[in-house]
Amino acid sequence: MKNIIILLAFVMITNVADSQFSKTLFDTYDSYKFNGISSRRFKHAELMTHLGTLTKSLGNMAIMEQVGSSAENRSINLLKIGTGKTKIFLWSQMHGDEPTATMGLLDLLNYILLNKNTAEVKKILSETTLLIIPMLNPDGAERFQRRTSQGIDMNRDALRLQTPEARILKAVRDKYNPEIGFNLHDQDPRYSVGEKGTVAVISLLAPAYNVEKNDNNVRMRAKKVASQLTLVLQQFTPDHIGKYDDTFEPRAFGDNIQKWGTSVVLIESGGWKNDPEKMFIRKLNCVGLLSVFHSISTKEIEKTGTDAYEHLPMNTRNLFDIIIEKITVTFSDGRPALVADIAINKEEVRDSSGTRWEGRVVDYGDLSVFFAHEKWNGEGRTIDGRSVEMNDIVNVDELLKKMKK
Repeated sequence: MKNIIILLAFVMITNVADSQFSKTLFDTYDSYKFNGISSRRFKHAELMTHLGTLTKSLGNMAIMEQVGSSAENRSINLLKIGTGKTKIFLWSQMHGDEPTATMGLLDLLNYILLNKNTAEVKKILSETTLLIIPMLNPDGAERFQRRTSQGIDMNRDALRLQTPEARILKAVRDKYNPEIGFNLHDQDPRYSVGEKGTVAVISLLAPAYNVEKNDNNVRMRAKKVASQLTLVLQQFTPDHIGKYDDTFEPRAFGDNIQKWGTSVVLIESGGWKNDPEKMFIRKLNCVGLLSVFHSISTKEIEKTGTDAYEHLPMNTRNLFDIIIEKITVTFSDGRPALVADIAINKEEVRDSSGTRWEGRVVDYGDLSVFFAHEKWNGEGRTIDGRSVEMNDIVNVDELLKKMKK
């Protein structure tokens, strides 16, 4: 029954102009993609150079102002675009190693620049005001780490406000009191959608504002926005959109900003096969956000129900990068051989020689209830048990060559 409801909602959106706008955005993405950044590992100075260029090109359409500084005195900036009554607040890279949406925001700005004379962009900018903090944790981005330079997870600092970055976020929210907010993050690329085993390319959440997870007008509006975003994204990645756990977290910004009166939607950029730099997911962020902006500007969002969001399967963690199935593990010390599945995850490692990917054994045994980006058939093959002990580093390319022999 749930699938029927979602299908009916999808059919409804495909009959309106917004669906065509989304499809055009998706199909023409390469024509407006911002090509200045092609890797997730960019830092504050590089981002500021690109933002400066885009802002200058946008002319009187955009204003960028410094709204504060990080603990290490890097600027935190707010970009304002549009003159509309409805204020939409977006903040990205609260966690320094979660840059996917930041890249999508650059694409979004470049789209507005290149298409400023189209009816869609004119409508968005006349009906909404976009308030964008592209990088809230520049010190963390400098180290490509989650936490701030003071070692704090900023998303657990909404009450005490001990970090300057958290105080800036709270001050901007309070100054503008936006109707709608987007809290932009990355999640582990090994989350899956429900029990299907398909990777969660994006997961959404309309955060709770209390322990009871009650709905008021603010949260209901957030659920409508999340539903519209769901319907847009399902056109391009069906079965790959999940719902994030809505357990109330009293220290988190999303939950508190919802409580303070801004309808917040959390967007978590997950994983996609053969896309370690998340270039495809960056595209989905851009297309999804622009589509929802247009729905808000045309008031189509008010016609959207909450079913599409409510019936999303939950995020689950039953996905590995690689599973070698039913391979015979042998032991040279006399222990009997056994047949096992072996799970390997790829980890990004940086050192003086650059960046590389290493494999790490994270589980082995009967893994038949789990899924993987890649499954290798190990039947009829053997592997030395000493090389696949838990937490062992393995050379994935060499292992694959052996598997093919």
